[in-house]
Amino acid sequence: MIESLPRREREVFETLCRLETGTTAGVRNALTDTLSDSAIRTLLARLESKGLVEREAGTDGFVYRPVPRTETVAAGALQRMIDTFFAGSAASAATALLGMGQRLTPDEAAALERAIDEAVERQP
Repeated sequence: MIESLPRREREVFETLCRLETGTTAGVRNALTDTLSDSAIRTLLARLESKGLVEREAGTDGFVYRPVPRTETVAAGALQRMIDTFFAGSAASAATALLGMGQRLTPDEAAALERAIDEAVERQP
């Protein structure tokens, strides 16, 4: 369902997923381009009506949080990116990510090695 959201709704939803929780002002401040509080409230209300966001009263107004598990949303977004830009190849996407020049910690390198070993073992 997330991929079918209009661009602005998807942007607000993804921002809220990144924040995990946020007020209207918090979401607005985290966006890359400026929207009014009114526009953010409208977009959050639309997302709430679609069952993607829930809200509760907080000391600074309503606090919003995404309803689906962030990991599920991230997996879907990553799969769309792999399909779109890497012809469905997770290995090509991983190679591109590793080629971006960020240094891996020993723990990250070990986790990647385990994930590769597990992926190879799953092959028929």
